[in-house]
Amino acid sequence: MSGTDAFPEPPGHVTRRAGALPEDGAEPAASPAGERPLVALLTGAGISTDSGIPDYRGPNGVWRRDPEAEKLVTYDLYMTDPGIRRRSWQMRRTSPALRARPNAAHEAVVELERAGVPVRVITQNVDGLHQRAGLPDRKVLELHGTARTVVCTVCDRRAPMARELERVEAGEADPRCPECGGIQKSATVMFGQQLDPQVLTAAVTVAKACDVFLAVGTSLSVQPAASLAGLAAEHGARLVIVNAEPTPYDEVADEVVREPIGTALPRLLREIAASGRQNG
Repeated sequence: MSGTDAFPEPPGHVTRRAGALPEDGAEPAASPAGERPLVALLTGAGISTDSGIPDYRGPNGVWRRDPEAEKLVTYDLYMTDPGIRRRSWQMRRTSPALRARPNAAHEAVVELERAGVPVRVITQNVDGLHQRAGLPDRKVLELHGTARTVVCTVCDRRAPMARELERVEAGEADPRCPECGGIQKSATVMFGQQLDPQVLTAAVTVAKACDVFLAVGTSLSVQPAASLAGLAAEHGARLVIVNAEPTPYDEVADEVVREPIGTALPRLLREIAASGRQNG
């Protein structure tokens, strides 16, 4: 569910600028000798399937099984068709993303961060499971927004999704903003919407700065998010792809892992943590 933005042409191979990212998202400076490497993860639907959330583009993905479902998350249709909105609110009532719990892969990322390794997560998911597992909000960049929040399309008022779903349960088929009467939607990037430029800029900064870039459970076919893998490799990061199916970036990866994410990612992150302790 990305916009049509594209990254500028990447420069030739340069020495990466590792180190912890400043909080304001500015370009990071060179890391002091002995500092632990910055680890970035780009996570897609595959990391959440063990939590009971189906993927969207896989062989058995939601879009392939039910092409009509795509209409419920297409912005123009949502804004102009009250029937689509009513169906969308009913879909949210039963969304597995709102009931799911973090799995071993999400927890492994938190363990790496708590081990003292600088970590940033760039996620294409809207389920909020990285934060529910314990990763601080400031270390998670949600490229496609979050399904756990509702936003008014007129005044930008935000509210917890759970609160607005209570209104749906009480009989409001298409709950409007209580402040301005505007149409409300989930705070996700629908088809036809652009990604938040600030979030995308921060993700580019992470990709350029990291020493290790893991693409986990993503087909790397949706732009501009997929280009982050190539951008990280261009800037000298070790690129590791953990995905069940081939991706367009497999040939430039340092390592491609086809094992189940729930076992492969914890193992890989334990190895990274051990390497960081040895080098620290």
